[in-house]
Amino acid sequence: MYIHLGGEKIVRAAELVAIFDISIEQSSKISKQFVTSATKRKDVEVIGEEESKSIVVTKQKIYFSPISSSTLKKRAHQFSDI
Repeated sequence: MYIHLGGEKIVRAAELVAIFDISIEQSSKISKQFVTSATKRKDVEVIGEEESKSIVVTKQKIYFSPISSSTLKKRAHQFSDI
């Protein structure tokens, strides 16, 4: 199954590792270092032009999504029950 992250971006549910609220980047030093490191490797993608509300970590990339983390978690949870 697939999960829509915003804009025209979808990812396979099996690829998801974690979904975080965007505030985690500012409140956690480790999270900020993780995102900085991924940015240097060019493994970060910002979806759309709207303000990012969540960070989605997959096996391959980190996505900054304009959709709230709670909405994305609900979408992901729908597929975990199947």
